[in-house]
Amino acid sequence: MSEPADLIGEIDALGEKLRQARASITRRFIGQERVVDLTLTALLCGGHALLIGLPGLGKTRLVETLSTVMGLHGNRIQFTPDLMPADILGSEVLDTAEDGSRHFRFIPGPIFCQLLMADEINRASPRTQSALLQAMQERTVTVAGENRSLGTPFHVLATQNPIEQEGTYPLPEAQLDRFLVQVDVDYPDRATEREILLATTGAEEAEAHQVMTRDELLAAQVLLRRMPVGESVVEMILDLVRAFRPDEPGVSERVRDTVAWGPGPRAAQALMLTVRARALLQGRLAPNAEDVIDMARPVLSHRMALNFAARARGDSLAQLIEATAAGLARTEAAA
Repeated sequence: MSEPADLIGEIDALGEKLRQARASITRRFIGQERVVDLTLTALLCGGHALLIGLPGLGKTRLVETLSTVMGLHGNRIQFTPDLMPADILGSEVLDTAEDGSRHFRFIPGPIFCQLLMADEINRASPRTQSALLQAMQERTVTVAGENRSLGTPFHVLATQNPIEQEGTYPLPEAQLDRFLVQVDVDYPDRATEREILLATTGAEEAEAHQVMTRDELLAAQVLLRRMPVGESVVEMILDLVRAFRPDEPGVSERVRDTVAWGPGPRAAQALMLTVRARALLQGRLAPNAEDVIDMARPVLSHRMALNFAARARGDSLAQLIEATAAGLARTEAAA
């Protein structure tokens, strides 16, 4: 076990490395610092991210830049309704040697990488979507009865178009829960869009450069789990997650009348990791209540759902999460 001084030094060194990585990413992915921080958070926590945004907002560019900066081997899969599980997992082919003997040879699919971009994941059939479940959770795939490891690290950054739903297959709750965070990619403001316009239509574009390596990322994932979390932050995480379960005793009437089903224990685990990552990205040694409030929406929004009456009223899940988290913070501060 490292001494506290050693841990502080390691955290400070990693924080500086991450600041360099973020600067390199934002040179190509302009004006979306929040999106960059959340995707970096997913990598630091060893998890996956679901990016939701309209086409043309730079999601593919972000993933390509991340793979370069973090020193990861990346692949991209364009999900379509006719995509089959073998198209992403790989398959066995029968080879004939020069002596006439035959044997099966496995040809790995694009999922065998370290950073996988699953573009428009909800356009694939449930059969193909389910092929990702084992990979995302267990980091292995099963082909022809044999388990094959994907190695480490392995991260999935999947994208969805929030408007065009024709010909799509909504992800089941079990698969949504596999994503550590949901990242909403919005339109840039006018000043940012002007900067993007000038930076991407000239003779030269900014290039990203490698800042970290695979081994450094794996070490960062281990270090993140050693960061201390105060008892008050742990209690706030538990209070927040349990506050969105409509059958939980003591929940607010607004939640009881709005939420169909709430987040499970995996949401609390995700918050414990992501608040540490947020503190690390901001150069702090331990998370605080502000980190819990900030990470509430990306961690919880895809792990719960509105009931029919709330959807009919036009209620917003994002507003409910933010209001409940802010109210909980005021209660904690008053106590």
